[in-house]
Amino acid sequence: MTEPLTTDRLALRPWQDSDVDFAYDLYSRWLVQRFIGTEPVVMASRSEAEERVRRFQDLQHPVHGIWAVTRKDDGTPVGTVLLKPIPASGEEPLQPSADIEIGWHFHPDHWGNGYASEAAGAVLSHAFASGLEKVVAVTNPANEASQSVCRRLGMEHLGTSKKYYNDQCELFVGSKPALES
Repeated sequence: MTEPLTTDRLALRPWQDSDVDFAYDLYSRWLVQRFIGTEPVVMASRSEAEERVRRFQDLQHPVHGIWAVTRKDDGTPVGTVLLKPIPASGEEPLQPSADIEIGWHFHPDHWGNGYASEAAGAVLSHAFASGLEKVVAVTNPANEASQSVCRRLGMEHLGTSKKYYNDQCELFVGSKPALES
């Protein structure tokens, strides 16, 4: 079950059936999809959004999750953050690796507000508090905005890699902070 999380401005919660219209609005936009996958495609129908929300809801794990991100003040949905096993490069269909990925997709109407960094920071803290030692993030080499989020989260850039998704990505890793003595 995706555990609800909060920040000063945001509520991160499991996806609900009532989020289908937002999912469709988010993933039917080229600005959002252009950096996702080896061959980006925009969502073409509401039924695709229904299926995507069902997949988000189906992830049942005590640590991993796919969160709908909403503003705390008025409940407006602004995006999504995920924490899940990342598919290793190899034969199709790709199989999950032992590494755990953090990622985010935010609606363009809400870019520039720091929501991605704030929400992803909460999920990263959740991951480390739950016992994960490291979390990876991959971005399209041209996705400078997501790379900036990785850096704001304190993730280390390890360069370009083809280790995941059968694609060339910029690889970042976040490590669990050492306990101060």
